Amino acid sequence: MADSKTTANVKPSTTVQVKKAGNSISWIAPVVCILVGYCFWRFILGDPSGFTKPGHGAFWPSHEGPKGALNKMYLGGIIVPLLIGCLLVVVTFVIERMLTITKATGTASNDDFVRKVQYHLANKNLEAALAECDKQKGSVGNVMKAGLHRYKEMIGNTELATDQKVMAIQKEVEEATALELPMLEKNLVFLSTLASVATLIGLLGTVVGMIKAFSALGEDSGGGAAATQLSVGISEALYNTALGIGTSALAIIFYNVFTTRIDAITYGIDESGFTLTQSFASCTSNLWKFFAFASKGKTLKFFKKCQKSNYPGKARLWT
Repeated sequence: MADSKTTANVKPSTTVQVKKAGNSISWIAPVVCILVGYCFWRFILGDPSGFTKPGHGAFWPSHEGPKGALNKMYLGGIIVPLLIGCLLVVVTFVIERMLTITKATGTASNDDFVRKVQYHLANKNLEAALAECDKQKGSVGNVMKAGLHRYKEMIGNTELATDQKVMAIQKEVEEATALELPMLEKNLVFLSTLASVATLIGLLGTVVGMIKAFSALGEDSGGGAAATQLSVGISEALYNTALGIGTSALAIIFYNVFTTRIDAITYGIDESGFTLTQSFASCTSNLWKFFAFASKGKTLKFFKKCQKSNYPGKARLWT
């Protein structure tokens, strides 16, 4: 007969639930923001009532004689609505990431949450630890909750060795982390991209405006009027640079803010995983010590009982 080997069955299932969250905002928001930027540039900044000499045209009327600073921005050229759209994209994703990361942070301090879970695990109170996860919510709470479910399952498992159980808990935490981190870092690429691209677009608009201004100067006969026209054209072109630098600065500031907060959440996730594995290893080690102590106590009682009786082999037991 062939030797039959029994192997421990490890459940491949996981308690981590995949989040089916769409990311339609990543392609809808930029298009909508650019359209809104054009409408703002065309109908508000380019309102004919804000110019002494309104022009004609549907897409890009050539107005002259702006009455206010906003109307002067209209004369910055067709790059201005694109820059306004970039600014709106940055504001949109700043608000979106702020709401998402604030929700992922949880309802309380992650450090306090981890300490509470450590306290409940030290007291062998898994239900209280799970209740703390439900209160905390957020990414750290979700990862800790997934790990605690596997922790609870491994305590009742008698087929796996201790190191295998620890590895199972670590794998559960890693799977939960792999689902949480992409949700935190999603759409940050727009901020990092616009942080550099907005300045370049602004410089492009400025260069185009200055080319137009110097071209008009070359067509003129020269004189004080030409110099005045050139200075006005350059000042209008520099609106592009101002918009580009402002958009870039806003994107850089909030990108750094969000990455710092994500790093703090990631640290909390790593600490929660370390807490679970160390607590389980400590619990298992203490359990084996208890069994060894109990077994030793029973052996001593048996020896003492044999010593008091007339058991023939008591001398051999004690020698």
